[in-house]
Amino acid sequence: MGKNYIESAKLIDRNELYGADEALDLAVKTAKAKFDETIELHVRLGVDPRHADQQVRGAVVLPNGTGKEVRVLVFAKGEKAQEAKDAGADYVGDTDYVDKIQKENWFDFDVVVATPDMMGVIGRLGRVLGPKGLMPNPKSGTVTFEVGKALEEIKAGKVEYRLDKAAIIHVPIGKKSFGPEKLGVNFRAVMDAIVKARPAAAKGQYIKSISVSSTMGPGIKINQNRFM
Repeated sequence: MGKNYIESAKLIDRNELYGADEALDLAVKTAKAKFDETIELHVRLGVDPRHADQQVRGAVVLPNGTGKEVRVLVFAKGEKAQEAKDAGADYVGDTDYVDKIQKENWFDFDVVVATPDMMGVIGRLGRVLGPKGLMPNPKSGTVTFEVGKALEEIKAGKVEYRLDKAAIIHVPIGKKSFGPEKLGVNFRAVMDAIVKARPAAAKGQYIKSISVSSTMGPGIKINQNRFM
């Protein structure tokens, strides 16, 4: 552990469950790296990710954005391709980008959007895009004919949340430079979305634990009772 991490850890009581506002204030104070660290939210859920009817996945537009310039690749043809270019897509194409990803191992993008008629082509990329969380999905709004709207939301700060194998959701909620107040607005937007996404098959306690941390800082536990 580095010197900054050790100093930051002294500010936090590991046994304390903080209120959200206090936790976010601490997350900003413990972000001591020289770059503008991302503040991340981690939520452990009481569901079994092995069961399809207990999956939790979706997307939410952060009211204050992500603080990151998002590079978007759009798979579309004809009018929809032009719509994507007009809406500010960084890359627009079809089979040419499939070949570029497969043959050149090219991944200079953060989000992939596709029109439904292109999914047959993109299916060939499932093995490489899937593990990176880049595969377009209707639930996250990245498979759509409304390309312009999708791009507008993504550029405005849309983030996707999904369970990992340990039943934990990891999602960025902004940058250190946002300050606690703006981060708090984004935090509540994501938590509201996760609570509303509770599967009908989920039994017992849904929100098991919540924590926030900066990219290089220690985790700070938040009292989850408010979200029960």
